[in-house]
Amino acid sequence: MYDVVALGELLIDFTPAGLSSNNCFLFEQNPGGAPANVLSVLSKFNMSTGFIGKLGKDQFGHFLKGVLEDINVSTEGIVFDDEVHTTLAFVHLDDKGDRKFSFYRNPGADMMLKEEELNLEIIKSSKIFHFGSISMTHEPARSATMKAVEYAKENKLLISYDPNYRPLLWKDVDEAKKHIKAGLKYADILKVSEEELQLITGIDEVSKAVQYLYNEFAIPLIVVTLGDKGSYFKRADYEGFVSPYKIKAIDTTGAGDGFLGALLYQILANGKDIKKLESIELDNMLRFSNATGALMTTKRGAIPAIPTLEEINDFIKSFEA
Repeated sequence: MYDVVALGELLIDFTPAGLSSNNCFLFEQNPGGAPANVLSVLSKFNMSTGFIGKLGKDQFGHFLKGVLEDINVSTEGIVFDDEVHTTLAFVHLDDKGDRKFSFYRNPGADMMLKEEELNLEIIKSSKIFHFGSISMTHEPARSATMKAVEYAKENKLLISYDPNYRPLLWKDVDEAKKHIKAGLKYADILKVSEEELQLITGIDEVSKAVQYLYNEFAIPLIVVTLGDKGSYFKRADYEGFVSPYKIKAIDTTGAGDGFLGALLYQILANGKDIKKLESIELDNMLRFSNATGALMTTKRGAIPAIPTLEEINDFIKSFEA
């Protein structure tokens, strides 16, 4: 039995790590991919997790499988392909630690997952199914993703969705919006950034944009990450902004995934139906999630930067003192 199973991309993030003696950029090989990052957070918090996706049968693919195994994320849903390479992403950071990506994915193994390669049994044996939109940018992974989501819905799993919009991976904005919206129809928990919210709805004001999504797709719980402005939640008649933790960021890669992993952890630990969560409970959950995301920005990479529960709780207490 799994607490959370996720489908999607598992890739290499080459993260800036200083300069060489020749004054050239050095890049550090870090494991990445939003769904895998979310599972890694949950696994570090002692939740049972499983990953579904495709890797190239190359040194990067075997490295990534080993990373997940080392942090107790089940890899029985991973498929290897000797005809395509593991996807690579080079991360470029500005002076605030904010990142941009250059992807090497033409095609990447994550795009080539087929419907018949899905391990449906591990989906069926889970409580939450998580997915994003990057696995919907190209076929055959797009169809595989939708089949997995539909199967999870049929088996009454809680569905978590993160659009995770990366413009460079889509043919154009209209295609991206079309497929991102297709995923919204299945979501019970939606985590979206402020930029993604505006892209999907065309509405600038956060509360109005979220209300539009709530009315249009009947998503029980919507959370919006607002960077250094904190976060926002909406459930039925409850809504609220939650203050951020001010911290010096080194690398923001994976911060949103850390936020979502922490949120799913708390939902599982709470045990309540998400439609019955009170406003104060959601406020506390987002404070914990904000802290997790903030701490992840203090180190390079995504999975290597995941804090422990003790570190998060100590961090929160340090702001309350």
